[in-house]
Amino acid sequence: MKLLIAVHHRFDLWKVPPWFGDRLRQEFPQLNVVQLPNYDLLTEEIVDAEIAISWSLHGEQIAAAKKLRWIHSTAAAVHQMMTPELLASAIVVTNARDVHGPVVAEHAMALVFALAKRLPQAAKYQQQKHWAQRDLWEAQAHPREMAGATMTIVGLGGIGRPLAKLAKAVGMRVIAVRERPELGAESADAVYGFERIEPALAEADFVVLAAPVTPRTHHLMNAARLGQLKPSAYLINVSRGVLIDETALVAALQAGNFAGAALDVTSEEPLPQSSPLWTMENVFITPHIAGLTDRMWERHYEQFTENLRRYLEGRPLRCVVNKQKGY
Repeated sequence: MKLLIAVHHRFDLWKVPPWFGDRLRQEFPQLNVVQLPNYDLLTEEIVDAEIAISWSLHGEQIAAAKKLRWIHSTAAAVHQMMTPELLASAIVVTNARDVHGPVVAEHAMALVFALAKRLPQAAKYQQQKHWAQRDLWEAQAHPREMAGATMTIVGLGGIGRPLAKLAKAVGMRVIAVRERPELGAESADAVYGFERIEPALAEADFVVLAAPVTPRTHHLMNAARLGQLKPSAYLINVSRGVLIDETALVAALQAGNFAGAALDVTSEEPLPQSSPLWTMENVFITPHIAGLTDRMWERHYEQFTENLRRYLEGRPLRCVVNKQKGY
């Protein structure tokens, strides 16, 4: 049985480390583990693979992989892989939502704290050696308390559920918006379907986007929905940049329609230097680092090998993607 590992990225941390394949060979000697350093031989090697670890297979590669039965994505988002060839196949797809979700939730919570306590502005004043106690208080958005504030989480999956737990631990009221609201009642104080997203946004002091990319969520935060935010509200995005119409976002922030935004993701990455988001006082940017952690690949290995044992024993896999929904 052949297991092909083919994950390549310009950022080295997203590449599967060499020890990953070595440990698989030692722990599962019955497998022929092939780990590629790049995509040069991917089309050739996938032809006889039964299992693949990858996040960017093309339709023609799927069509050529006659023995392929299972693809595991080391990313949580798999929308880029949902080609017609994959959708028409019986190939099972799993993703790494249990690896990335809790870590991204921590980062989202850190961004909420940073905005609430005005930490980005304090850091700028530090660079100026300016004791800015009065400046920070007299700014339009005051430092605020977390307890009693309302967080609206759009998406109640691998990120949203642990984020809701973190928010409730500091006394926040949590509203969630999700595709199937009947499944999330235990995680939040109120759960709405997408048809009620506008009132969920209007109630929020903090809106956190944690939904997958689907036709419904592309530019979910358009000008009209950004207009639902309270003047004192903050918008945080730790999902994918395309959930926000960035032109509308810039216009709303320039007009001061709501307090500010924290973005770990943008529509184009890296964010172009020409983007006005870089220099806006009410925007805090982190460079898509929400999922980064020194234990990331160890946790990937733990998740994948648990599923690999299930696969070899004929048991159901965990973190299976609904290919028709794209998450």
